[in-house]
Order: sequence, then C-alpha cells, then structure tokens
Amino acid sequence: MQYTMMPSPVGALLLAGAAGLLRFVVFATGADRGGREPLPDWQRNDAAFASATQQLREYFAGERRAFDLALSAAGTPFQRSVQAALRTILYGETRSYSDIAAAIGRPKAVRAVGAANARNPLPIVVPCHRVIGKHGALTGFGGGLPAKRHLLALERRVADSRSPLAAPLAHRTACLRGAPTQTDGVTTRGNTRRSQRSGYVCV
Repeated sequence: MQYTMMPSPVGALLLAGAAGLLRFVVFATGADRGGREPLPDWQRNDAAFASATQQLREYFAGERRAFDLALSAAGTPFQRSVQAALRTILYGETRSYSDIAAAIGRPKAVRAVGAANARNPLPIVVPCHRVIGKHGALTGFGGGLPAKRHLLALERRVADSRSPLAAPLAHRTACLRGAPTQTDGVTTRGNTRRSQRSGYVCV
C-alpha cells in the first residue's frame, strides 16, 4: 500500500491506495476515529497521488464540484450500494439516512445505512458528509462535526455563488427586459439560452 499526506482546511488527510487506485481518504486527526497513521509496511509516494491531492485542493478552493479519480471498491455489497447512492447526491445538496435507505431499495434499513455511511473509506470523494439527520441535524462524521459543518458550508456557499440568481444585475435586467444579451459569444433575443459565463437563463 502506498500513501501520502496532505494538509486541508479540515485537518491533515491521509490518502492511500495501490495499483493506481485510491482506496482510503482518512482524517488523520479525526475526532470520531481518534486519528489514523500509515501502517508500518506502507510506503510514502507523493507522486502517485498527485491527481488526487490536486483535485482535493481544487475542491477546498471551491473550484471543483466532482472528482474524477480511479477508486478501489471496498466493503460488503450492502456498503457498496450505500456508497453508490452517496455518489448521486449533488454538490451543495443533502439527503437523510432514510432517503439513502429508500434509494437502495431498503427503506427499513436506516440504521444499517448509518453504519455503512460511517464506514465509508473515501469521505469527501464519496460524499458521506452530505447525509444528515431526518430533521436536518448533523450526525457523526469521521473528521468530526466541525469538519462536516465546514464541508457543507463550503458547498452551499459555492453553489449559491453560481446560482442563476447570482448573475450580474445588468445581465439579469437585460434578460428580463427582453433586450439582446451576449452569452458565450452568441447574442440572443427571445429564445431561452443559458450563459456558461453567468449561468443565468435569458427568456
């Protein structure tokens, strides 16, 4: 097993894997897990995780919403089904444990879903932090609740800043008045078009 360590706004992260596949993302000082260290036979290889560390830096900078990494499937079939459901939760959104249980076709397995969520070996990349209590309460997290709050707040802030409502006022006003607007090099009037620059929809 190879590994690297990287600093992050939520504490040091331990990344580990083999054969080009990322297998673990661990909060090295996680309050809920008591911290983790590489095993004695692991070898440090920072270069092997260059893409993963770069994508995580982009995520923490608010520049990345999804990860494009080769991952190693780990866990029981039930745990892997929960992990697959976690990957469908969109950036900036949350789901409850009962939502995940329903999504995998096991609506009564809420507690088992919670246990599988807690054993997710790839937090952040497989976004278990987006799962919250049924009434919106935060629950346990491998990096501790302050880290979970930070991740959710980051995603809400970035998602809100890129919302259509965040388009420049002059651009929104022009759209609302039906004036011609410049969107991605194409002037539009009348037809509905979305600007990749602002994300605002002109009608």
